[in-house]
Amino acid sequence: MSRRTTVLRTQLGDATRRPARLLLMGLAMIVAAFVAYGTVLAEEIAERTMLAGLSGTPAAADVVVGPGDEGATTRALDAVRRVPGVAEAVGRVDGYVGIVDQPGTGFSLYADPGSGPLATVRLVRGEYPDAPGEIAVSERTVDRLGLPVGGTVRVGGPEPGQPLTLTVSGVVAAPDDAGEVGYTRDAFLSRLVGHDHLNQIDVRLAGDADPAATWTALEQAVAGTGDEGGTPVLGTGADTRRAEAEAVSDRVSDLFALISMFVATAVVAAALVATSTFRIVFAQRMRQLALLRAVGADRGTLLRALVVEGTVTGLLAGTVGVLAAYGAGHLLPPLLDGFGYAVSAPGTPVGAAVAVVLGTALVAVLAVLAPAVTAARVAPLEALRTASVSAGQRGVNRLRTATGLLFAVGAALVALLVVGQLPGPAPENYDPLGPLLLIVLSGTLAFVALVALGPVLVRPLLAGVGWPLRRLGPVGRLAVGGVGGAPRRAAAVSVVVALGVTLIAGALVGSASIRELTTRELAGMAPADLAVTATEAGNGVLPAGFVDRVRADRTLTGVLPYRSSPQVRVAGTDIEGLAAVDLNLRALSTWPDFAATTGSLTDLGPGRVVLLSFYAREAGVVPGDTVTLTRDDRSVSLRVVGTLDNTPVDAGILLDPADLDRLGVPAAPTGLVADLTDDGEQARTETVKALRALGGAAVAVAMLADARDEVDGDLKSIFGVVLSMLGLTVVVAVVGVGTTTGLSVVERIRESGLLRAVGMSRARLRAMLTVEAGLYGVLGAVTGLLLAVPYSWLMVAALGGDVPVEFPAGQLALVVVALAVATALAGLLPARRAARVSPVTALSD
Repeated sequence: MSRRTTVLRTQLGDATRRPARLLLMGLAMIVAAFVAYGTVLAEEIAERTMLAGLSGTPAAADVVVGPGDEGATTRALDAVRRVPGVAEAVGRVDGYVGIVDQPGTGFSLYADPGSGPLATVRLVRGEYPDAPGEIAVSERTVDRLGLPVGGTVRVGGPEPGQPLTLTVSGVVAAPDDAGEVGYTRDAFLSRLVGHDHLNQIDVRLAGDADPAATWTALEQAVAGTGDEGGTPVLGTGADTRRAEAEAVSDRVSDLFALISMFVATAVVAAALVATSTFRIVFAQRMRQLALLRAVGADRGTLLRALVVEGTVTGLLAGTVGVLAAYGAGHLLPPLLDGFGYAVSAPGTPVGAAVAVVLGTALVAVLAVLAPAVTAARVAPLEALRTASVSAGQRGVNRLRTATGLLFAVGAALVALLVVGQLPGPAPENYDPLGPLLLIVLSGTLAFVALVALGPVLVRPLLAGVGWPLRRLGPVGRLAVGGVGGAPRRAAAVSVVVALGVTLIAGALVGSASIRELTTRELAGMAPADLAVTATEAGNGVLPAGFVDRVRADRTLTGVLPYRSSPQVRVAGTDIEGLAAVDLNLRALSTWPDFAATTGSLTDLGPGRVVLLSFYAREAGVVPGDTVTLTRDDRSVSLRVVGTLDNTPVDAGILLDPADLDRLGVPAAPTGLVADLTDDGEQARTETVKALRALGGAAVAVAMLADARDEVDGDLKSIFGVVLSMLGLTVVVAVVGVGTTTGLSVVERIRESGLLRAVGMSRARLRAMLTVEAGLYGVLGAVTGLLLAVPYSWLMVAALGGDVPVEFPAGQLALVVVALAVATALAGLLPARRAARVSPVTALSD
């Protein structure tokens, strides 16, 4: 048997005889694989949840026919259903119907199958419509419009003066339930709206269908079946869902870019964790490696044996980590659902699973190389003298110093490159993915520099964070000395902790920043809990005395009437659908949430105006410029003081009431906003009913708080998934600290015995080692925050000029404290082990 085979068998045999050490070495790799594959699943969960919340096309739709220049029709739907390979096809059409017996009130009807993969609603009680004249309504619609199961309602039909009677056959749980929605079959609804045009056709393919062949057959089947004999376009379901989500919120791509950034960072995390783990374990085995060198094993043979051992560990750990992540990923949605957070389940990305397993093995090989080279290079006699040579070295050589400085400079240069690419306040065609990936590259270079220069940085950092501990007596001084006495070991584990803190801090800053942006957007979308607008039935103004009666209602507060005039224009522009509004922003309860995109909102007053950002760009003006507003034969010149990306109540122009008077706008209010004193569901329903009864057909009531809750709930769900997956990096850090503390106990048996011999009690020894473990966490947390602050700012700035940078100081401080406590707890078990060894046994080791 060759010497090479003997060494390899010795190494693998030793690994099997010491399962605890093998588990210790593989645990960090398992966690790293868990994080990497878990991140892939988290991306799927977040993407599916976001798309499900913001798009109307169900996830089961493989192909979508229309919309396009030539829209889909009922003729196209019939043709699609006859195509082989089509398991199900649903025509999407909607229409608004007014309730004859309640003038000014009505609801929107949508076509839906009611069950099956293409259904967007779920039957709660009763039966889903199966015959003409039957509808199902949402749960809020039952209460707010008084439409129980079995009830009937007369609505306007396709022919004027010929109302239809609809019967409520069931109640459904519906997305975006605004309290005025109903559902029925596509065939009946097409007849009800009086035309054969469909918004689109959702197509689900059979499991054994050939996608390419079925696509071709669909194109042939729908040819000439569109509006006016045209041909509807075809698109994939995935593309349609993403387009719908992007149409609702331009922050979708930013969020997906952030998640992609985390996927890339997780790979870097796996490499750093594996490298630190192998370095620690090989340092613990230095005496055994030296014995192999002493009996004739050359460096190359020993190096190859260690690499093979790392590869086997990586394959096993990668497989276990992927399986664990798969189970956790599919367990997370029902678990979050139990806490009221509805998230979508991930799929089964087999390709990603294989890539993570192979990637873990590759990362293990790359990670084991540097520690293995160091271990194989140690002379036999030098290694036999002590078991802690590698960890006990205090400095770094010139090559390592130069390498660290080189990577630090590279990180700074890449960061400066990103700064040069940061977008302005209103970027056009800007894709944040490129800058975000450059940030990942810069962060990777920074962490490589930290790994190289870590031993040099330990003492300066320890001088600061260890100062309070030195004042606590011998236990504190010994703990600080123990960490400072092995700077390489301290640096190795601190880097792992720092990585976890940087990722978590970046996620906290990113989520706080996007949440702040969303709060600003919601302030424009929902400036109050509800809005009442005048209808054409009331000649476009609120009924006389309506505002006073609303203010007398004790269930409402902050009642603010306003005037809105769509006839007002900015000279030189012709934008439809926007109005000039004199709503007093400062009197709104959401006033602190408003933030000007440019300029200042506080300067709004007589002679000054705030414009919607889109309106300002079309008019070519910025704060400080003067614009002329016109209405009929009147005009006023006002100074622009600010712009807003999201203006309330469909306003394009916000101005002072006096300036609206100068334009000849009538004094009667056209709408009002108000807040509820009680924000429960019952209070919302009762308030809507009361306002409709009070204003009759002259008013339309919209509960803005419903939409605000849905957007906020979607964000909470997605951030909950991302933060829960990011929290796994804390597990990586704690595993690293536990490993290091365990190694420290083994290496310092004689030191522990000496301390016990000179009178230190077991409790004090346990306390000292526990404080040491906590110090590793504090060192890593401080280092991580020093990196997280600039990189988090850069990350948020790279998303776009309109995203505010928010640093949640309280949450960041809590991360530091939590890591200090978690790492201290990780050191409890090794500390107890050290304290149980008698002084005589320890000194004789």
